[in-house]
Amino acid sequence: MHLRVTFVAAARSSSLLAERFEDDRPLDQAGWDEVQRAAPELVPLAAAELRYCSPTPRSRATGDALGYAPLAQPALRDCDMGRWRGFTLGEAMAREPSAVDAWLADPRSAPHGGESLTSFISRVGGWLDTRPADDGSRIVAVAEPSVVRAALVYALKAQPSAYWNIDVRPLSTITFTGVNGRWNLRLESVPQHA
Repeated sequence: MHLRVTFVAAARSSSLLAERFEDDRPLDQAGWDEVQRAAPELVPLAAAELRYCSPTPRSRATGDALGYAPLAQPALRDCDMGRWRGFTLGEAMAREPSAVDAWLADPRSAPHGGESLTSFISRVGGWLDTRPADDGSRIVAVAEPSVVRAALVYALKAQPSAYWNIDVRPLSTITFTGVNGRWNLRLESVPQHA
């Protein structure tokens, strides 16, 4: 029995340079515009038997705008950044440069008092591994880009440091096929517009 889990990265709520840890802001106008442009390719994913999202305003709004009516999953929340919650990376670096350096260098560290990168990756992977395993089940999950990155690292069984080398753009998709602990990545071709 194999699953097909497609992650859709949530539309943006701010410029990429102003992204904040555990950002709870709703979609901005640019995000809404992105959803409208991407809708023709993403709306068909609403046919999935199960539809989920991260419990953030922008993930929920992205899923709702695409007609998914997703169920929020606490396990798909962003990494718990402790006292850095709401900060940009630059703001955290200005306040605690050695702590940020330690966090970036050691995926087991959590100098911010929240969740380590390895714990975050394991939590997201645990969610992926516990999806219902009916043969042919299709699942769509709208999640924060950080959650998609964590899922990729988990599925590839990559070193946690690989997390920093993955760029997930808003509204990009990646499909995982397989079952508990044995995942393959499936890259889909994008339909060409005339």
